[in-house]
Amino acid sequence: MDEKEQNVGAFDLNIPEEGPTVPPAGWLDRVTGYEGHKGGDCTDQIYPPPPDFIPEPENDKKASIPNVMVPQVSEDVAREALLKFVGKKWTYSSKPAQNLVFKDLKPFTVYRYRLETFTESRSSAWEHEIYTGQYVDGPQYGSIPPPWQVEVQYPSKFTDTIQKVRVPHTSSVKACHQCQGKGRVRCTHCHSRGWTSCMSCHGAVHGRNRRCVGCHGRGRKICTWCHGSGHKTCRKCNGRKKLLHFIQLTVTWKNQVYEFIPDRLPEFPLKKFERVSGEAFFIDESLLVYPIVGFPDKEICNASEEAIHEHLNKYSLLVASCNSDSR
Repeated sequence: MDEKEQNVGAFDLNIPEEGPTVPPAGWLDRVTGYEGHKGGDCTDQIYPPPPDFIPEPENDKKASIPNVMVPQVSEDVAREALLKFVGKKWTYSSKPAQNLVFKDLKPFTVYRYRLETFTESRSSAWEHEIYTGQYVDGPQYGSIPPPWQVEVQYPSKFTDTIQKVRVPHTSSVKACHQCQGKGRVRCTHCHSRGWTSCMSCHGAVHGRNRRCVGCHGRGRKICTWCHGSGHKTCRKCNGRKKLLHFIQLTVTWKNQVYEFIPDRLPEFPLKKFERVSGEAFFIDESLLVYPIVGFPDKEICNASEEAIHEHLNKYSLLVASCNSDSR
């Protein structure tokens, strides 16, 4: 038996078993304004905005639309559109479109109403990183701002964005909860013994002429995970013994879209209209927008009222700005 195998099983009883992956209750400091955290990988704590952040709608306010001039489609415009379409189809000939004689040209106008509500929500959770001597922005350097007072960089409007920022003055250094600050934990693969049963012979006794080639007849092998020490480096702190904990704020901006197109042409699927930009004749952008009135197409007016009511009910607890347009 070599010297390395003689040392197998020598184990420091002070080395703990591998602890939980997230800090246990009471491990982290209580931070005013950020109560309710469970830490680690748990679901973020979501915070509603303060009342003064939520705009109040004005009763019975409406948005009037100016007179809409429906563009007239001439034969030249129609022929040009047809030639443009034919040009995208390599199997089509352009000659019929060039020689086409119009007998009757009936314009068909479709209106589209679109409501965009750009919402902002804020949530937070405890996060940590390995402490290697870096700067610790603790509460001694200033008061901790509430979730909705943490400064963040505002993104482009009506663009989905997620931003994560560290809440100022919430950092603290704690002993690693997984190894209790030892830097090492007991090996779970060999149950701290430093060896495992041979997988070839499973520890069975063999005759002298039939020694197991896997373990040389010993019935066991040095644990390849801990190299016979019975313990291994803590994966959470990488053997550094300490972790830097802080509260991370997650700010989510999301564009909520409602779109309505009257279905008056069964032979022309509504999906086709989604690829057409159209010409905007009314755009209203503000913290709150209001239902439109006075538009010739009553369905558009009804859709506007329904959409705004729906978004107001769904997203009233989120800070929002709205954009309403008709094409």
